Amino acid sequence: MASTNNIHQHNGFSPSHSNVSSAKGSDLIVLKVASVLSTSYSDNDFRDAILLADQRSVGSNGKNRRQLRLDLLGEAIGCNGEIVGEMGLVAERLKLVRGVVERLNSRIQDMKRQIDSAHDQTTPALRGMASLFEQRLAIERKQEILGAIESYFVMTDDEIESLTSTMIPVDNSFFSSLQKAKRITLGCDILLGFESQTLGLELIERTSVHVNMAFQKLYKWVQQEFKTLNLENPHVNPSMRQALRVLAERPSLFQNCLDLFAASRERSLSEAFHCALTGVTPQGTEDASIRPIDLTAHDPLRYVGDMFAWVHSATVGEREALETLFAGGRDETLYASTSSPNAARWNLPVDEGLEGSDFRVREVVGQLMDRNFLPVVRILRQRVEQAIQSNEDVIPAYKISTLLSFYRATFEKLLGVGSSLEECTGGLEKVAKRQFRSLVRDNILSIQAEFQQVPSNLEPPRFLQDAFKQLGAILQIYESSLSASEDSGSEIQGILSEAFDPFMSGCEEIAKPMTYPEGGIFLVNCKLAAAHCLGSFESTIFRATQIRDDIAQDALKLIDDQHAVFRRKSGLDTLLKNLDDGEQVDVSQASVSRASQELDDFLPSALMDAMDRLKGLQDAEMAREIIEQAAERFCTDFERLEEFLANQKNGEDASNSDGSLSLSRTSAEIRVLLS
Repeated sequence: MASTNNIHQHNGFSPSHSNVSSAKGSDLIVLKVASVLSTSYSDNDFRDAILLADQRSVGSNGKNRRQLRLDLLGEAIGCNGEIVGEMGLVAERLKLVRGVVERLNSRIQDMKRQIDSAHDQTTPALRGMASLFEQRLAIERKQEILGAIESYFVMTDDEIESLTSTMIPVDNSFFSSLQKAKRITLGCDILLGFESQTLGLELIERTSVHVNMAFQKLYKWVQQEFKTLNLENPHVNPSMRQALRVLAERPSLFQNCLDLFAASRERSLSEAFHCALTGVTPQGTEDASIRPIDLTAHDPLRYVGDMFAWVHSATVGEREALETLFAGGRDETLYASTSSPNAARWNLPVDEGLEGSDFRVREVVGQLMDRNFLPVVRILRQRVEQAIQSNEDVIPAYKISTLLSFYRATFEKLLGVGSSLEECTGGLEKVAKRQFRSLVRDNILSIQAEFQQVPSNLEPPRFLQDAFKQLGAILQIYESSLSASEDSGSEIQGILSEAFDPFMSGCEEIAKPMTYPEGGIFLVNCKLAAAHCLGSFESTIFRATQIRDDIAQDALKLIDDQHAVFRRKSGLDTLLKNLDDGEQVDVSQASVSRASQELDDFLPSALMDAMDRLKGLQDAEMAREIIEQAAERFCTDFERLEEFLANQKNGEDASNSDGSLSLSRTSAEIRVLLS
């Protein structure tokens, strides 16, 4: 207890103060105990404190607990002392670092002063270098521009020589140089747009001279090639096609070359055609491999056909050769980088010519074809006209006109409308058709004497039968030709008006003075033959239908005539007329008896007489129908008369019961006898 007090005294506390502290300490202990008890073991700090207490193996008495606190405080003080010692070492080290930093700063400042001094000394030199570098870039750009200008606008000596020298042949290098010269000319247009036009004027003047000389060289070369050109050879020099495409940019030079070429081809084709006609070569010798058309074609049709076959074959070959020559494939070496408005590709299938120019490949080929075949066309026209005029037969004349129509359509598709061959063939076709119509008219005039002759059996006259045979042959030729598919009906109408209508009109003239029914039967027979002839062809079915309608009307007239004959020969005509007119007359027994007598005489041979009367009608079925209808109408009239007489009988005196007003035949008997 004394030691405790000493401790308190040593700490500066009095005993009374100790009691107060004890009371407060007990309260603190209670609070601590309560705090400890309320603390959860899940609290990390509390858990660590418990584990630390377990590690130190502290007992549960007060001494151990106080000793534990003192130990902990001692350890904390020791740790703090070690920390303070370490911090002292750190402070010393920091002092060393501070000194090093101060020395480094001093050296850096010295270096900055040296760098500033060096920068001041090198700045003028750097500025000079930058200026020199910019000048170098400008010079390089100018060099590039100069190189580009030289490569674009300046031609080398070799290129100029290939364009102008006649000793160097025309080849790909020539066309490449010419293309470059054209490109320079186009580029000069850009140079002329600047303020200083000296360079552009000088270049365009110099280049124009070279280009003109190049075209003159090309013009002479093409003329020379045309003299030795063989169109029969399918392998045409590609340079020739290329030269023609380029030369087309100069229309005058190009046209002169075409004139020379056309003159050569005119002579060649004329000689070839003359050799095909006569078998004699231009040298005056006979060619055994050729069968002369003049000697092998004996009739006009074959003669005209052989000539046109040769011309058509020559036309196809000539056109293919010209298309190969003028419309070959595009030469990429010439047109790969062109910008000329006249250097576009020729493309014959779509008819694309040179842009910005009136030149077209089709037009040039068509013009050359017309010019090349002018001598052939003249010879062909003369010989075909002679063949047409020398022919005196109608059928060959129409065959020739049909053949000419076929070749006209062929040349129209091959060469186009307006070509010399197409116009020549069209003119010859008109000549052939005029000759055909003239021969038909002459044929009609030659048989006009037969128009007055009446056939004994009322059959179609011989001239009409011959005309129908001729017309059938003409229609067969017409329907097998191209005219049938292209004709709108005008040609077939012309054929019928020339080769059919006059003959039918002649038959009508023959029938006018004839008595009826012979004249009607004769016309019906002629029309039946005409309907049979025209009905066999599709192009004339419409006319055959019209004729059959006319035959039906003629048959009605024959029925009316035969009906009138039945009424007149039966003796009932007077009574029937009174009945038809509606007159109220008294019929006497004498008139009825007389009519009955004539009726009895008429009926046994009535049907045979009618058949004999219409025996000239070649259509037996039509004749039978005419008699049947006429008989039916007569029976109907008889029934009406029989009913009238029955009414007259009923009106008389009833004492007269012998039926004296009735006819001798009944309507049933009449039908049986006339059936």
